[in-house]
Amino acid sequence: MKKLTTVKKGAAAATATTRMILKFGRFQVLPHRREFLAEEVPVALGSRAFDVLMVLIEAGGELVTKDEILSRVWPGMVVEEHSLQFHVSALRKVLGEDRGFIKTISGRGYQFVADITAAAGEQEALANRSADLPPPLPDVESLTNLPAPTSDLIGREAELSKATALVTAHRLVTLVGAGGIGKTRLGFEVGRHLFHKFANGVWIAELGLVSDPDLVPVTVARVLGLEIAGGTVTPERVATALGAKQLLLVLDNCEHVIDAAASMAEALLWANPTAHVMATSREPLRAEDEYLYRVSPLAVPAEDTDDIEDLLGYGAVRLFVARVRATEPHFVLDQRIVAAAAAICRRLDGIALAIELAAARAAALGVEEVATHLDDLFHLLTGGRRTALLRHQTLRATLDWSYALLPKRERVVFRRLSIFPDGIALEAAIVVATSTEIAASDVSTVSGTWSRSRSS
Repeated sequence: MKKLTTVKKGAAAATATTRMILKFGRFQVLPHRREFLAEEVPVALGSRAFDVLMVLIEAGGELVTKDEILSRVWPGMVVEEHSLQFHVSALRKVLGEDRGFIKTISGRGYQFVADITAAAGEQEALANRSADLPPPLPDVESLTNLPAPTSDLIGREAELSKATALVTAHRLVTLVGAGGIGKTRLGFEVGRHLFHKFANGVWIAELGLVSDPDLVPVTVARVLGLEIAGGTVTPERVATALGAKQLLLVLDNCEHVIDAAASMAEALLWANPTAHVMATSREPLRAEDEYLYRVSPLAVPAEDTDDIEDLLGYGAVRLFVARVRATEPHFVLDQRIVAAAAAICRRLDGIALAIELAAARAAALGVEEVATHLDDLFHLLTGGRRTALLRHQTLRATLDWSYALLPKRERVVFRRLSIFPDGIALEAAIVVATSTEIAASDVSTVSGTWSRSRSS
């Protein structure tokens, strides 16, 4: 395929090119109109995805590095590679069976391998034909408030696949797991993967800073851009105002306003047969037709695993190494360091937040030094991201938050069971924790929760 010298270099410049039509396979691109057609039918394509396509086409079959695409599509901006992957995935989706036109060159970039022809003189007919067609959908950015990913999702390939399939198949899914295990990160990634299945987008209602349950529907209405005129904003009024829009609403960090979140989810799903809701919470919403996906810890190697390649195959170790390298680019891996990293991840039970906090310390103190001081976890694992919720900035704050949400009787049972750090049989737990104020049935319920929190 010969390089198209008639098309100017640069995605932005493509809009100013001569009024030609680019053809490949069953597709046509009108650069001057920023239109993409499949079998002469306009296809909705976001602005960034269109720019990526033009950069690839203009290369005329040559490799385009990831850095070059990022610099031309997002000039002057710091954008993570994952954002590029997101838009390439969108392009491949609209290409369908011809997705192979965009070839990935591992570790380097992308190559557009279709044969392209450029024709002039047909644009007026096409313009007239398309004049009465509906306008293309808005850009990806206007159909979601999902934040652009700042790093790769590490060690969650299987979980991402399963959770995505569950949210696709069912209208209400809650990602449940212990504090700091990575529910929000996984949920956001599920939202990105499902974006193109929802005509009206994917929207995040962040409830972490909402202290008043009555503000849950207010928060959702604001996120969805709904105008609720006069009176109290209720879940039912929000659901009615939304109408029949096809979207995925993510209710993030629900545990402290769990009843209000459940009411919001049910009201939305009752009123709108095309909407889906995904929640993240430390406990189930217990709403109608709710499906649960329990987010497990990251995989950690067994103590007898010593091969460096095997150790680096575990999600927890990969996350630890990636986070240390982000702070210390010259971080060198050898058998001793990787073994110490694996020991840290085992000691932290594969909890993503704890591993990230440990990695932040390791960048300053050294991996082996951190490994030798893990008996003092609460003093060691501090210094999380300044922009994170306060309860995610230290390990103690995360546990304190979970504990504070418990009813009084459950707190008592947890305190009594805390003398058994390695677990205890249910019968023994009942003997230890039951009292005149605490019934055996209460101990059974709390023991089940305690057991799940230790295993997930």
